[in-house]
Amino acid sequence: MMGVERRSGCCLSVVMLVFGGVFLHCLVMTSFAANVTYDHRALVIDGKRGVLISGSIHYPRSTPDMWPDLIQKSKDGGLDVIETYVFWNIHEPVRNQYDFEGRKDLINFVKLVGKAGLYVHVRIGPYVCAEWNYGGFPLWLHFIPGIEFRTDNEPFKAEMKRFTAKIVDMIKQENLYASQGGPVILSQIENEYGNGDIESRYGPRAKPYVNWAASMATSLDTGVPWVMCQQPDAPAPIINTCNGFYCDQFKQNSDKTPKMWTENWTGWFLSFGGAVPYRPVEDIAFAVARFFQRGGTFQNYYMYHGGTNFGRTSGGPFIATSYDYDAPLDEYGLIRQPKWGHLKDLHKAIKLCEAAMVATDPTITSLGSNIEASVYKTGSQCAAFLANIGTQSDAAVSFNGNSYHLPPWSVSILPDCKNVALNTAKINSVSTISTFVTHSSEADASGGSLSGWTSVNEPVGISSDNAFTKMGLVEQINTTADKSDYLWYSLSVNVKNDEPFLQDGSETVLHVESLGHVLHAFINGKLSGSGKGNSGNSKVSIEIPVTLVPGENKIDLLSVTVGLQNYGAFFDLRGAGITGPVQLKGFKNGSTIDLSSKQWTYQVGLKGEELGLFNGGSSLWKSQTALPTNQPLIWYKANFDAPAGDTPLSMDFTGMGKGEAWVNGQSIGRFWPTYTASNGGCTDSCNYRGSYNSNKCLKNCGKPSQLLYHIPRSWLKSSGNVLVLFEEMGGNPTKLSFATREIRTVCSRVSEAHPLPIDMWALEDDARNKARPTLSLECPHPDQVISSIKFASFGTPQGTCGSFSHGRCRSGNALSVVKKACIGSKSCSLGVSINVFGDPCIGVTKSLAVEASCT
Repeated sequence: MMGVERRSGCCLSVVMLVFGGVFLHCLVMTSFAANVTYDHRALVIDGKRGVLISGSIHYPRSTPDMWPDLIQKSKDGGLDVIETYVFWNIHEPVRNQYDFEGRKDLINFVKLVGKAGLYVHVRIGPYVCAEWNYGGFPLWLHFIPGIEFRTDNEPFKAEMKRFTAKIVDMIKQENLYASQGGPVILSQIENEYGNGDIESRYGPRAKPYVNWAASMATSLDTGVPWVMCQQPDAPAPIINTCNGFYCDQFKQNSDKTPKMWTENWTGWFLSFGGAVPYRPVEDIAFAVARFFQRGGTFQNYYMYHGGTNFGRTSGGPFIATSYDYDAPLDEYGLIRQPKWGHLKDLHKAIKLCEAAMVATDPTITSLGSNIEASVYKTGSQCAAFLANIGTQSDAAVSFNGNSYHLPPWSVSILPDCKNVALNTAKINSVSTISTFVTHSSEADASGGSLSGWTSVNEPVGISSDNAFTKMGLVEQINTTADKSDYLWYSLSVNVKNDEPFLQDGSETVLHVESLGHVLHAFINGKLSGSGKGNSGNSKVSIEIPVTLVPGENKIDLLSVTVGLQNYGAFFDLRGAGITGPVQLKGFKNGSTIDLSSKQWTYQVGLKGEELGLFNGGSSLWKSQTALPTNQPLIWYKANFDAPAGDTPLSMDFTGMGKGEAWVNGQSIGRFWPTYTASNGGCTDSCNYRGSYNSNKCLKNCGKPSQLLYHIPRSWLKSSGNVLVLFEEMGGNPTKLSFATREIRTVCSRVSEAHPLPIDMWALEDDARNKARPTLSLECPHPDQVISSIKFASFGTPQGTCGSFSHGRCRSGNALSVVKKACIGSKSCSLGVSINVFGDPCIGVTKSLAVEASCT
């Protein structure tokens, strides 16, 4: 095997074939294993150092039928490695009972990555964080006597070792480690334990735990290196790696380990009640180039494909069902442009520097205020990175006797220390506008109509034989063991006729304090009020006016979790549910009745969950002349045919309140379209110049955090599909509709000052000197062609894709030239040159901007 070149073929090891002077890599099972080590400069595979570009794809956040396409698009985007966590709680939902089927088939996922010719980094953890329920730990772990998570605790270490060894053994049995000829070149133990004050809060038992975890992992003899991210005290031979928006300033804790970046956050996660975060690709490219400029040789995008938190897998609390993460491949698996394309060009430019980069450390010098040059030079190899880390002004830079123009917050990459292959602020790739096309809920030939609505009322309060009574209030997670989001707290209060507060009527107030996350209060079977927390504070406090009647009064409180805590020291001890006090107050005589210590009756989960209504069966479903709507605690069922086509599918939950949805028995996740983001914090455009943070670039303010929910096509039959909804707050399911995710608009904007397309780098010097910057357009779907040109301007066009406008300077023939070159073709390219379009304004640097429709 030649170093760490990307591999292609159908098996897992490498044989070299020489054909016409070109080395061909064919993966065959009988080949020799790869020896993976490391030194100060890089990972070393079979004695060869290499620059590695990686991306995170979490197998359970997509479906097996999506995996090959996601992996291929990752490879096409220039990745060498796919990185994934391993999610303990989905694999061992019950102690010693394992599940590796369907979306949980880790081994199949790893094999598919290897088959595509890519490497794998398996982040076993087994704590993963990942905005995943309970950080990936199974809830039963909490109930082992004497256990304390993530510290020098024997019960915890025994379970952690048992699961880690289980995963390692499964990978070994399939010969998937590189040492066995497979694609797995790295493993991770623990996760971000050294972040902030997490490790320090575990006190003197933290360091022994870190050392134990390291020795436990290496004792499993995988034959490949282990890493710990964000772990400054990681003991040898463990590699300490960096996570963050920027890692160029990261310093390894040993001069014997390479500089590695395990999480470059391509965006941020979405919370119910929050606006949608995004991160401009110019900033990501700047961060990546800076990392490699300052000695990095392995970096991973978190996420490259984010996917979907199906079922009850989202953590937080309040993490939304969508885990799109503004990744290069969106939630549905479609390429997000220009992010995917610009990063692909960046990867090519970095790879052109690889031979020099892996041979030596960079020589870093200052060329002026906020200007930095890094040179990798050994023998005949020379590569340079020129950075302008200022945020305001362009810079004219003299380097090696040549002049270079650097926009603010950008890096130029010079693979030969002379010619610029790419500048991170100048995008050559196409941009796209992806839209959701709504399909009518009325019956039509294209499918997607919902019909045959039936419903079942969920009982208010206690309805299960499994209910139990207890004095006082119980903590929810300890009580439910996370078997359900729901826990009923029920109490009867006897009110005598002469009680003074009966005359107060609505002035009587029910006061409830809860650790969260959502609370609904029912008085005598009727919903009286609700409260909810948020991602910053999950606690709920409600004061609800109530009317009591003489005699028995039933108080039923439904406490609801929305994903369990997944991050922070002692996150496993964060409680939920009603902790009190629960009081009736506000009487004319000023008295308060505290109900907290009374004998309460409890029920874990819903009656409908117990009956399995989410599978669509049961004789309880009733058809009514008028479907009951806008009432709490109701189950709905409808039938539908799959919408025509193969484009990704979602459901628009406009009209619904909060709950969970299932298609053919598979949960598409929690829905909550009524939780809207605040009106503040969003901007029409986000300036990528300057350090990014998770609140810097937001959109969708004042709107529902999530309206659209992914329905994987593989879950559907052509006809006879069953949709089941549980609505907990009140909604109208007849307003639901299907929407397909489609890309019909492509754009590009390239200036005369842009570098040549990266693929022209291989041209001879004379040919390259004659070449000009080029604008290219390509329709994203194989069956699409460019059908019209919506906008074309050569000169000083303004705006962005979808809102281009002409500037004061414009060529008169741009539209006709572009139409002639592009219409009817799947793709087209045009030189950005006055030789093509004329010169409408002499002495001004001009750009070509085009927006086209694909059908």
